[in-house]
Amino acid sequence: MAADNRPLSPHLQIYRPQWTSFLSILHRGTGIVLSIGIIYIAWWLTAAATGGDYYKTFEWFAGSIIGNLFFMGFTFSLFYHLANGIRHLAWDTGRNLELEDAYKSGLMVVAAAIILTAIAWIMALVA
Repeated sequence: MAADNRPLSPHLQIYRPQWTSFLSILHRGTGIVLSIGIIYIAWWLTAAATGGDYYKTFEWFAGSIIGNLFFMGFTFSLFYHLANGIRHLAWDTGRNLELEDAYKSGLMVVAAAIILTAIAWIMALVA
């Protein structure tokens, strides 16, 4: 058999990304962000238990722009992963498996994650 130089199908050069593939990749990405966020929370708890200079270092990072952006991303990831997990549970019951329903439920998941993130941050800033 002669060696082909053609890419295997479906390949990223051939395959056109769709809304559902973007949401699937986002689900995996938010899972990674949540894993990194657990390290952030462990750092916070360790610094709080240790006290003194350790907590001041954490407080400095958490109050920085990078710390706030990370925690905002963590909050969005938490709500997106939760909402998309509920969507997958609905799929396990055989509901919303049609392509149009999958697009609509995906849009609802993204909207829910954005709205819940905004509510959480507004409540945190008000308190």
